[in-house]
Amino acid sequence: MLKTPGVDISSGSLGQGLSAGIGMALGGKAQGKNFYVYVILGDGELQEGQVWEAAMYAGFHQIRRLIAIVDYNKLQLTGRTAEVLNPEPLTPKWRSFGWETLECDGHKVAELAETIDRAKRLSKTRPVIILAHTIKGCGISFIADKVEWHAKAPNPEELKKALAELETEE
Repeated sequence: MLKTPGVDISSGSLGQGLSAGIGMALGGKAQGKNFYVYVILGDGELQEGQVWEAAMYAGFHQIRRLIAIVDYNKLQLTGRTAEVLNPEPLTPKWRSFGWETLECDGHKVAELAETIDRAKRLSKTRPVIILAHTIKGCGISFIADKVEWHAKAPNPEELKKALAELETEE
């Protein structure tokens, strides 16, 4: 957060980011500001109880200009989310808490941008969650959709191979 302008908190996987985002949205409203607050969540992070308490609060109080984006890759540190602690069905859960729910392909930048624009319009009355379907390590044959790469960095040789694969994909 100290190196990226506009990033006011980096909370990790503890589920605290959504609560902080709600506080920022409420602070903006109290100051008469019209900015949007974006919170990025991992789908494994949705296994944290604090996320659901925050979701319930934001929906009940119709927190405006709050947009959460889930990196919906179906993997977390110790396995597939469905096998560790299945968060499904996500869309009805978020809707039951009063959130507008959108989905998109998180790898298609134009589609993601269009979905965020739609979310901005919808967030004028209540919070919005975007389920951005992704593949962890997309485009890299030996990393894509492999849980063992969740918290692992490639060595120099692997990095070279990964970058070569990404360059040929463009």
